[in-house]
Amino acid sequence: MDSRRSPTTRLLAGLAVTLTAVAIYSGYTIVQLHGLQELQARTIDRNRTDSLLLLRIQNNLNAIALAMRDMLDGTEPYPLTAWRGQFRRIRTDLDDALTQEERTSPLDRGSDQRRYLSDSVAQFWDAMDRLFALAAGGHDQQARDLIRLSLEARQESLSTAVARLLVQNNESEQAAAEHTHGIYARAERNVYLFVAAMLILISLISLYLVQFTRRMFQQVADISERRSELAQQLISMQETTLRSIARELHDDFGQVLTAVGVMLQRAGRRAAREGDAELREVQEIVQSTLEKVRSLSHALHPAAIEELGFESAIDQYLPDFERQTGIAIRYEKSGPSRDVDRSVAIHLYRVMQEALNNTARHSQSSRASVRLRFLAEEMVLEVEDEGVGFGNREKPGMGLVSMRERAEMVNGRVEFLDRNGGGALVRLTVPLASEEAHA
Repeated sequence: MDSRRSPTTRLLAGLAVTLTAVAIYSGYTIVQLHGLQELQARTIDRNRTDSLLLLRIQNNLNAIALAMRDMLDGTEPYPLTAWRGQFRRIRTDLDDALTQEERTSPLDRGSDQRRYLSDSVAQFWDAMDRLFALAAGGHDQQARDLIRLSLEARQESLSTAVARLLVQNNESEQAAAEHTHGIYARAERNVYLFVAAMLILISLISLYLVQFTRRMFQQVADISERRSELAQQLISMQETTLRSIARELHDDFGQVLTAVGVMLQRAGRRAAREGDAELREVQEIVQSTLEKVRSLSHALHPAAIEELGFESAIDQYLPDFERQTGIAIRYEKSGPSRDVDRSVAIHLYRVMQEALNNTARHSQSSRASVRLRFLAEEMVLEVEDEGVGFGNREKPGMGLVSMRERAEMVNGRVEFLDRNGGGALVRLTVPLASEEAHA
């Protein structure tokens, strides 16, 4: 495959886009969280603390109002100066509350508001000091008039100012709560958008991988099909070439050697009377060469398939194989015999031949079995040995590939199995429909 079509570059680009999106979303989320923290610290928590202090101030102002009402009531037998201690305690607590409130007041509160509250409280206490000075001088009525004409109005003004600040704090806290809700809403929306974007990106990458994998497998299938076609063509060319060479050996060299042998026999009969041993030796050499030529011709292309049929070719081949290799062959046939087309028979014969050659070369077995079964819709050829099996042999060679290709050429299937007790089994199954189509 062309390396330029590799998906690595596109996958890395998709990964970079994904990581960039994650980084941007993470940074944006961190900024939102920091803003939320700042809002929490600067507004919400500060407002709540300030509101508690304002309530404390308001309670002190209410206590002052109650004390001034009691002073105006006149039902108590105590002089006005008797309330000095109570007002001193209220003043101490109020001043402390005002000091803390000024430190924790909201940042958006103006300096004028802060100054107004502190100045009003200072003026109130100045007037209260004058009140107790009048009372100490025996001017109780003037002191009470000061309460009615000045101090009550100042207290109400301070209470109104504190109430207004509480309302502002509540409004600010409500606005902060709405802002916080907006941040959460945006964060939730961004989560949905991010998840949708990631799903779209993952879907696009998955579709690309599926398309690329489909194209890759299609190319592999095309290459495999072309390889299979080429292998079948090579096998056909090989059979044609071997048939031609075998015919040449049998017809030309075989006839020449046969004629030479006949001539030597005639000469040998005359030489027998004269005791010519050399002529007999030459006759034996010629006869041996003739047998080797015939054996080589049969190995290259079994003429018995064309002359006698597939089963007769097996009957001739197996004894020769036993004699050459020393491996005992047990041959079994079952089912009614069928005529096998020569174009199919040659591939069946070659598969049996290659399986037996593998047994002789690799199995280390001294015995093998050949079984031929004719069934209703298929024919099965099995070659089995008692050796080491396929799993313990060296790397499979071209023989197994050749057997697979030959099985495909006859629309059959070949299986390479290991026996449980040790040994290998080659099973070739050919449908009779395929066989009849070639007939």
